Amino acid sequence: MDTADIIMRLGVATLAGVVLGLNRDLRGKPTGVRTLGLVGLASALAVLIFAGTDSANASRVIQGIVTGIGFLGAGVIIRNDLGKRIHGLTTAACVWLTACIGAACGTSEWRIVLLSFPFIFAVLIFGGPLEKWVHRHWPDADVTDDD
Repeated sequence: MDTADIIMRLGVATLAGVVLGLNRDLRGKPTGVRTLGLVGLASALAVLIFAGTDSANASRVIQGIVTGIGFLGAGVIIRNDLGKRIHGLTTAACVWLTACIGAACGTSEWRIVLLSFPFIFAVLIFGGPLEKWVHRHWPDADVTDDD
């Protein structure tokens, strides 16, 4: 793997994390540009360092990333005193998603990275308004705030 390939893998993973972090930052959430940028970069870096071009090693590294990153995401999940409202689930999911995108960049799965972005932004942009609309029309539904 040449230097340009390494730079592209690390750069795209970082950029993807920064873009996701910008969405979270603009909504005043606990993780932002720096956190998710570093998660994407670290995931791609781990795949490159520990896996190289060996797909068996890549599989093990990615399993470790996906499992381990849950601990970072869990740090942003908060339950209120009554235990009825939970905050931070979307942010925790973004941390996990950023790690997966970073791992995909580390393995050069560019088509998967590019095709995932419309889905990611559709959920992040339209998911909140859809939830509000549902709760307005069905007020008896359980109300949880997953941001």
